[in-house]
Amino acid sequence: MKRAIRIGAGEALVLTANRLLDGLIVWRDASGSWQRSIAHAAILSPEEYESALDAAIKSAQNDGVVGVYEVVVRPGAIAAPVSVRERIRAFGPTIHPQFATELNA
Repeated sequence: MKRAIRIGAGEALVLTANRLLDGLIVWRDASGSWQRSIAHAAILSPEEYESALDAAIKSAQNDGVVGVYEVVVRPGAIAAPVSVRERIRAFGPTIHPQFATELNA
């Protein structure tokens, strides 16, 4: 069963998961590979994300990821997640800069 998502005007989607071996947060790029930085995430329109999500879920085990799902973002030079939870997942904890995720990783 698919999750209900709300996509506002000017918003798009990216796919995220956790890497199975170490639990790190990863983002799916345009080639279907998983990257550590949201800066590399493929921006998907509401019309195209379902097929990309289905493909990512089907290949998750072979790709070494778990918990694949979509995240609503505002497109830009670096996609900006709409929800606070996803901004923290993308850019790191809010408690200390040393724990932040590097955007070029």
